[in-house]
Amino acid sequence: MTKHLLKLIWNKKRHHGLVIAEILVSFLVLFGLFSLVLYNGQNYRQPLGFRYQNTWALNLNSGSDTAALIGKVNQIVGKIRSYPEVKAASLTESNTPFSMNTSNRTMEYKGVEIISDVFFTDFDYPKVLDINIRQGRWFQKSDLTSTYRPVVLNQEAALRLFGSENPLGKVLGSGENPNRVVGVIGNFKSRGEYTPLEPAAFELANPQEHRFSACLIQVKPGVTAEFEARMMKDLGAMAQGWNLELSYLANQRKSKNQIATVPALIFAVICGFLLLNVALGLFGVLNLNINKRRDEIGLRRALGASATGITRQFVAEMWLLTAIGVAIGLIFAVQFPILHIFDLPTGVYTAALFLALASIYALVTVCALYPSSQAAKIQPAAALHEE
Repeated sequence: MTKHLLKLIWNKKRHHGLVIAEILVSFLVLFGLFSLVLYNGQNYRQPLGFRYQNTWALNLNSGSDTAALIGKVNQIVGKIRSYPEVKAASLTESNTPFSMNTSNRTMEYKGVEIISDVFFTDFDYPKVLDINIRQGRWFQKSDLTSTYRPVVLNQEAALRLFGSENPLGKVLGSGENPNRVVGVIGNFKSRGEYTPLEPAAFELANPQEHRFSACLIQVKPGVTAEFEARMMKDLGAMAQGWNLELSYLANQRKSKNQIATVPALIFAVICGFLLLNVALGLFGVLNLNINKRRDEIGLRRALGASATGITRQFVAEMWLLTAIGVAIGLIFAVQFPILHIFDLPTGVYTAALFLALASIYALVTVCALYPSSQAAKIQPAAALHEE
């Protein structure tokens, strides 16, 4: 049966070549779409590791003011903490969660080097974001006079640097300012849910010496816009000439997530239109093929072929054409995990391959069933009379 179908396909290779090309392109597009969706879904299932609800980010831009900046920043955060509507506040840098700003550097331990996001913070950072300390502790006052600069790592950084070793007390780097690990937290996905787990390190900055450029503020639930306006008015009076910008972490999170989801949605819409055109093309090709082969179908029915047999033949032809197109597509698709293209996990590519394969066969089967059932209804006498 397969040999006969291959002969039929070869006899009309130019006509069937277009169908195979359509199937090949559809398979590769589906593979790309499923890879993107599965990758985003896998990342989304990983928790952020911190709380963003009811949390604000206040950027402290002093502009042309250069006098006693550290003292003014400390006065501002002191004023913020004095409001009864504020649960906690923490000084940090402009690379707050979900912001467009980033800061990173190389961290090294016994020849192992990683690129890690770095966050300079004070003692209250975990209170504002409700960060859970898994091992060790957060910073304390005695760390300000420590020989080594204390650092807290997230679990991804600890895993890449130390593997299964206990990270607490380990010294990172060398030279004049090495770090000593004092604590480990869980996840910290500052770029949003759809991003992969990345190393993150938190370093203590002395509020009396370090010029912070942002303040994270956790307010109590139910705080109104009236308090926001009052607070900004008070702070503006304290820091005249400064540019104070307040943003909500919840809104920044939404913007970050849209950066990941909008391209996937656009890709899905394009893929949907492509598959619709392919389906219509396959449907039309089968109808035309059946009309041209009415005499063949009538002769087969006259020789005793059943309606089910006729349907099975046309569906099998489409399946064989699909197998040829998919086989070519697999040659390209398997290069992605082998060559680490886009550096996605191998499991994502494997699952995407199976989903694309199942989807393309489902599409072809649906497109082939109706024309094939119509071919099975052709009566031998009518077909041979037309001939």
